[in-house]
Amino acid sequence: MSTHAADGYATHEVMNQATPLTGHNAFTGDKLLIEIARRERIGWADGLLTDSGATVASARVAKLARDANRNLPELKSHDRFGNRIDQIEFHPAWHELMSLAIGHGTHALSWTAKQPGAHVARGVLSYLWNQGENGICCPLGMSYSAIPALRLQPELAAVWEPFILSTRYDATPAPMQRKTGGTVGMTLTEKQGGSDLRATQTTARPAAARRGPGEAYLIDGHKWFFSVPHSDLFVTLAHTDRGLSCFLLPGWLPDGSRNRLLIQRLKDKCGNKSNASSEIEYRGALGWLVGEEGQGIKAALAMTHLTRLDFAIGSAGLMRRALSEAIHHTTGRRAFQRALIDQPLMRNVIADLALEVEAATLLAFRLARAVDDEQAGDARAALLVRIGTPVGKYSNCKRVVGVVHEALECHGGNGFIEEGPMARLYREAPLNGIWEGSGNIIALDVLRAAAKSPESVPAFLDEVRLAKGGDRRLDRMIDGLETELRAPDEHEARARRIVEKMATALQASLMIRHSPAAVADAFCVTRLGGDGGGGTYGNLPAGLDQRAIVERARMAPSPGAADAGL
Repeated sequence: MSTHAADGYATHEVMNQATPLTGHNAFTGDKLLIEIARRERIGWADGLLTDSGATVASARVAKLARDANRNLPELKSHDRFGNRIDQIEFHPAWHELMSLAIGHGTHALSWTAKQPGAHVARGVLSYLWNQGENGICCPLGMSYSAIPALRLQPELAAVWEPFILSTRYDATPAPMQRKTGGTVGMTLTEKQGGSDLRATQTTARPAAARRGPGEAYLIDGHKWFFSVPHSDLFVTLAHTDRGLSCFLLPGWLPDGSRNRLLIQRLKDKCGNKSNASSEIEYRGALGWLVGEEGQGIKAALAMTHLTRLDFAIGSAGLMRRALSEAIHHTTGRRAFQRALIDQPLMRNVIADLALEVEAATLLAFRLARAVDDEQAGDARAALLVRIGTPVGKYSNCKRVVGVVHEALECHGGNGFIEEGPMARLYREAPLNGIWEGSGNIIALDVLRAAAKSPESVPAFLDEVRLAKGGDRRLDRMIDGLETELRAPDEHEARARRIVEKMATALQASLMIRHSPAAVADAFCVTRLGGDGGGGTYGNLPAGLDQRAIVERARMAPSPGAADAGL
């Protein structure tokens, strides 16, 4: 009996409440993730991934994430004496989370490991940290994806790449020369254009004298969404006399002054609260040309190509966290003399969610492997990356919203309370679907890839056909998909339909090849066979081994874990 109960303070005994889900290992306890790591032969990263999995699932990180989202970043445009400084103040929890994630190389491992499967291994880190705190994953993903853009200009890469790939986080608002490491932000869109980047009004003119390691320009204009405005380096677009061009801007100048980018206000966002996003104006900001003048969108795509992959991975990680929380809660909560998860209808819901999470995860990491193969010079993999990455981004970023919503509902009213993690996950879920191109833009990009790189369609279909003969429903879907991709009439109006079919076909193919029969069969029956119920989760038909599906998805406890819950 508690002390409060003994002295008469308590009015009742607290019982039948689930405990916080902490103290396990989000890597070693995840059966699917371990299978992916073994299949992709990234054993060289086992120690790092194991440490990251324990850190992400710790009570310490749970508290840091909660604190960082309750104590939001604040813009300090001027100091106490009236000097313009344009600095963002964060709660210490934000900086500690950034230090942990950057210390694990979550932003850098793809480029520093020099090992086969480096993009897969870094993808696992991203998958894990998206389960810890999504807010920090924006600067991590931007820093990761900026390297190909930097390398378009070798003289810039020589200066900035070692700084960006450092695993020593440094929050000091100062020039590169005074810091141990830094992060990258991205700012492309403007008020009048949104996703139509050619509507950009920002302009760039050659600087009077050479300044820094590249071809210097002075930039004037405004940006409507300026991601991570406290970063050390930014990728942006502006018009020159030759057309829309891509530039790198430092946050601070070598003399210690702020570059001429003025933060007008921070965005009050629906979610992603711990991370700062802003509106800014350039007033003669110094930047360096990246790629060819007038080819800015092409240069920016060198970065967005990988940010979209990271959103597919991150959305799968967010789904995984929501599923883990739902399984944990329904196991620890009882109603009508049974644990919730042992009741047939709840088990149906959880099993259905588990199918979605496995399919999303396999899709994301197949694309990560394709990037590794592309980096190794595989031309066929490059075609799969070009058409498959927007497919994965579209599908996972759409599916995560429904998965998180249903997982929250599994908690009942407890899921809707800000003290737990589910309300925060719910607010985070829609963001990746908007970032770097909303659903329509991404679906149209798939069609653009098919038109501009015709060989990408056979490359995609060949990948799906690796499971041909494994399920008659998939075989029929492949034939229908091939016909639809070859029929140009009204392609644009049917873009979402086509992309959703592509994603489902690839997911089914991957599950047939890699997942246990109970899981693959259930996915094919419900996603390919027209027996998926009414479009909501929890409509699995009779005859499927739901218990096996749930147990596969259950996070295994860490032996002897002593990490106390909050």
